[in-house]
Amino acid sequence: MANPILAIKPLGFPWETRDPFLFCVHHADAYPKGNENMGPVSSLQGRAIGNDFVVKDGWRMYHGSKVPGFPSHPHRGFETVTIVQKGLIDHSDSLGAAARFGFGDVQWMTAGKGVQHSEMFPLVNREKENPLELFQIWLNLPRAGKFVEPHFSMQWNEKIPIQKSFDDHKRQTSIKIVAGVLNGEKALSPPPDSWAATEQNEVAIWIIEMEPQAEWTLPASLSSVNRDLYFFEGEALTVAGHEIPPYKGLQLDHTQAVQIKNGNSISRLLLLQGKPINEPVVQHGPFVMNSEAEIRQTMLDFQKTQFGGWPWPTYEHVHPRERGRFARYVDGSEEVK
Repeated sequence: MANPILAIKPLGFPWETRDPFLFCVHHADAYPKGNENMGPVSSLQGRAIGNDFVVKDGWRMYHGSKVPGFPSHPHRGFETVTIVQKGLIDHSDSLGAAARFGFGDVQWMTAGKGVQHSEMFPLVNREKENPLELFQIWLNLPRAGKFVEPHFSMQWNEKIPIQKSFDDHKRQTSIKIVAGVLNGEKALSPPPDSWAATEQNEVAIWIIEMEPQAEWTLPASLSSVNRDLYFFEGEALTVAGHEIPPYKGLQLDHTQAVQIKNGNSISRLLLLQGKPINEPVVQHGPFVMNSEAEIRQTMLDFQKTQFGGWPWPTYEHVHPRERGRFARYVDGSEEVK
């Protein structure tokens, strides 16, 4: 049997992805206690405020000036899938939608014809540290979906399916199914215009956690997909008989089932797969279209319309400290967790 591992690559920043995915980044920050503004109590001296991506004292401010995170910025032509494993994100957007989510929640936003949003990381705990861990994944939209209406949706952690598998020695592998189907178990519904909304595209986003020495077999896919497995936490892993060091990405042959055996510590992996869209991709920062002309038009459109403008008092908008997890949708309805 042929080796199912097509390529092994180091995980950089961001992680390398393949069609239909555009981008994947893993943020892990050991934020300290929060101050009165929900920023870090620690001094910000010596940081490149507004563009702080250097890990100093275990954390980064990113583009935030007082609170870590990403102030208002535009998107067009693709979707963002944001999976928060630890900590909280405050979302605000030009549609009027807002949310505070985290601790396993997933936000799925279709930018479509254009939206602005901010993603701030409020350090709500004043008496203890505020660790944050999240993935943000960019999933492309096909040409026919580049100008759909923007759509904001939440997947609350309590509702996301987690499949548990036990090997012959009762060692557990758990798979959090953010998108796709595993052994007949379906993820929550993606947005209606998503490439993932068509089941035949076999889009899968899974977070896999393996107990020490656990064994699990990744099943083959039914259709032709690009399949990538990211080993981002753990000491050792054996994939199809090959020893894989940590912080590596594997491109896998989707036609083969792949046996995975963990080492002596808990390991975590991310799987991204999907049928490629197979269309030209032209990206300029937060805009992803099919041609340079469409990028130029997008820039003109944003200058003219600001994709609906910014209805919030600041570009680094955060919600009140005392608010728990919630989502307020474009139609004014609200969920509170």
